[in-house]
Formats: sequence, C-alpha cells, structure tokens
Amino acid sequence: MPDSPVYRRILLKLSGEALMGGQKFGIAPEVVARLADEIRDVHRLGVETAVVLGGGNIIRGVSAAAQGIDRVAGDHMGLLATVINGLALQDALEKRSVTTRLMSAVEIRQIAEPFIRRRAIRHLDKGRVVLFVAGTGNPFFTTDSAAALRANEIHAEVLLKATKVDGVYDANPDTDPSAKFLKSLSYRQALDAGLQVMDAAAVALCMENGIPIKVFNMKVQGNIQRVVLGEDIGSLVSADAASTLGRVEA
Repeated sequence: MPDSPVYRRILLKLSGEALMGGQKFGIAPEVVARLADEIRDVHRLGVETAVVLGGGNIIRGVSAAAQGIDRVAGDHMGLLATVINGLALQDALEKRSVTTRLMSAVEIRQIAEPFIRRRAIRHLDKGRVVLFVAGTGNPFFTTDSAAALRANEIHAEVLLKATKVDGVYDANPDTDPSAKFLKSLSYRQALDAGLQVMDAAAVALCMENGIPIKVFNMKVQGNIQRVVLGEDIGSLVSADAASTLGRVEA
C-alpha cells in the first residue's frame, strides 16, 4: 500500500444505516468506534477531513411519510436524526484526541455550530475534522445531496461514498446474482442508467463541478485509508472514467 495520501481534502459520506452494525435500529457503539479509528488514522496522514452523516438508522423522512406523517415533518425528523449520529461520532473522535467541529444546517447553537462555509474551511485549514449534520437544512433533499453540496462548498478533491457493497453495480447485487461490478463510469452513464450511486441531484452537482465520486465498501476495516492512499478499490465516477458499463447501455 502507498504511504502518502493522494488527496489533500476529502468529504466522506456515511449513511445512518452504516452505524447500525448488525442491529435493526439505532447506533452500534462498536461500529462508531471503528469508524472513529479509521477517520483518526486518515486525519493523522494530514488529510483535511469532513464528514456528512445520514440518519436512516433512526428515521427516514420518506419512510415516515409512508406511515402517514407529513413529508416535511418526516424530513425534519430525519435531519434531527443526523445530529444524533454526529454527536455519537464526535464523542468517539474526541476520545481519540481528534479535534472536531459539529456544524449543523439548522440552528441548534447549544449543540452544534451553525454551518458557515468560510468557518468550515477555516476549521479544515486548522486540522479539525468537521462533521456536517442536518443535511442541507431543507426537506425533500437527501443527505447524498448534502454531501455533494458540502463537497463543492469546501472544495473537496473527492467525495467518498462509504457503502455496504464493494462499489457500483449495474443491478442490485443483493437480488441479482448476475449483477456486474463497474470499476469506473462517467457521471452521465450513472445518471442515464439510473444506477444507485447517489441520488441524481448529488451526481449532477458533482458532474457540474468535476468532483469525482469514489464508492467503496466501508464494512471492510481500513478501506477509508486505502482509498485515501490511492489503492485501487471500489468504483470511480468521474468525467473521464473509462466505463465498463455493459448491458445497461442503450
């Protein structure tokens, strides 16, 4: 494995479901501890690190709406769930002597700083890990969109999408045994083929500003550092990626 990072500043997207571990709900302390260890190790390499957290381990706005809760209210509940996850990860990082700042897109001043772009960049310049919570602060937008937005705002060199599978497939590998792994593909191919890389708004925002998206399996210990060091794992979505897209092409 190379010993020097290939990125200076990264935006790591962690889904809420990633924090559940083997549970059906909530936060698994051992998973948060492992993620904190990995983020600490990347931070020690000198990589300026920002994280966007989801809240699906607690509640998702779409699911709440399906149960009869007003969609806007459900999305607001989901935003608050990301704050809970951010507090859990912040606590784990601080216990590992990593200085952090929790920044929220909705004002909760007793708990988190309000998101101010220039202040976030200043924190990163000073070597603090910045945890972005509460999505974009608006209903109807996913935390994938928030990750793409924040990556652009802080001038991240890459958006790292940590998932439960090895990367991007041309079908759902959980239900289709013939699903083909795609090592690389372009933004346009991801959008046109409807691949579940991130939601379409997030991919389009990264495409517009040329931020590559690296999709990899976060369940494999050490993968965050491997990606940062440039090891060839996961899938790359970028403007000039040579696609291996097969049957999903028109």
